[in-house]
Amino acid sequence: MVQVVLMLHVLFGVLAIMIAVAVLVYLVNVKEQNIPRIKNLSILVALSTILSYLIGGYWYVTYYTPERDIIKAGPWPWAHTFFMEAKEHIFFVLLFLSIYLPIVVYKDSLLKSEENRKLALIVVVFIILIGLAVDGSGAIISRGLIMSLLGR
Repeated sequence: MVQVVLMLHVLFGVLAIMIAVAVLVYLVNVKEQNIPRIKNLSILVALSTILSYLIGGYWYVTYYTPERDIIKAGPWPWAHTFFMEAKEHIFFVLLFLSIYLPIVVYKDSLLKSEENRKLALIVVVFIILIGLAVDGSGAIISRGLIMSLLGR
């Protein structure tokens, strides 16, 4: 069950990034027929990010403590002390931006308001970049556990 919960956390996080890339493509090529897609996909970005947050939080509180101790006792203690701690805090920016994205795309017409389209582009680019950074941090944390269990 531990691995299922962890993989669901990763799945929804990666899904949010992939959907955000689709939103980016539609925003770059904004047309009247793309606006409903942009709006719907922006809501899916928010929902996927929220699900990743809730599932990851459950996993962290329920299962992470013994793994944290193993990582900190192993050869890569910085996998927890830097990357997990950074991930815990940076993720909140990602969460807020993901919730803000639908607000931006629903606010004004993306065709009539160039400022609003630029804001939506900035928000979605930050979602993608921060999402990739958080995902990479998770990979380093997992590798820190593996290195500790291998005793290297």
